[in-house]
Amino acid sequence: MHTRFILINTSHAGNVGAAARAMKTMGFDELVLVAPRWANVLNREETIQRASGALDVLKNARIVATLDDALDGITHLCATAMTPRDFGPPTLPPRQHFETLLQQGIAGQQGIGFLFGSERFGMSNEDVYRCHTCLCIPSDPKFGSLNLAAALQVIAYEWRLALGAHDMQVTTAAPVLADASQLAGMLAHWERALVAIGFLDPQAPKKLMPRLNQLFNRAAVTQEEIHILRGIAKTMDQAGAAQQALQETVSHPKS
Repeated sequence: MHTRFILINTSHAGNVGAAARAMKTMGFDELVLVAPRWANVLNREETIQRASGALDVLKNARIVATLDDALDGITHLCATAMTPRDFGPPTLPPRQHFETLLQQGIAGQQGIGFLFGSERFGMSNEDVYRCHTCLCIPSDPKFGSLNLAAALQVIAYEWRLALGAHDMQVTTAAPVLADASQLAGMLAHWERALVAIGFLDPQAPKKLMPRLNQLFNRAAVTQEEIHILRGIAKTMDQAGAAQQALQETVSHPKS
């Protein structure tokens, strides 16, 4: 869907760059600035640095003189505000409003614009009154003020989630669980090793091995972990053999 982010009277160049970065991470690229403090804000060093690679968003961004100039092709306007107003459009959390939009089928054929006010004063009442809804991010009522770019990031994320999130890039391979025979072999190895170090009495094993079996079942051990556990058992075997050899030497010293 046609999506546009509109920043009104932005005073800090870095926030423009950070906003561009936030948009790009969620797959959006249309940014319009209404009467920003700096006429050359898109080319300022701080803007470019804070964009952190989202230079295409900055390159395609527009600067306009009035809000009217920023609304071409936009049929659904969302204001953003922390402070509730006695009069104006309904105030809703982003996720709830976006779900309603999609359920009503509005989003499939129209343009949506997200408006953000200046860092110091937020949005004017006049601009809020022009909107269909006012989005309020659920935050701590005692400290709900968000940085401009941070607020935009939340809105962009919620809107992307509503439209359909990007597929996650899997960075680690799925673990390969050990099968029953591998687990049984490891437990047999552990049983011998525990006997070797004197921890398990084979004449009175009680329920030690069944309990270990249940423990490893709950742990859902992988094949690699089986190798580690067998390595531990091998070391216990060796330690038990060394201890046995030492005891035999002490019991039967050479003359």
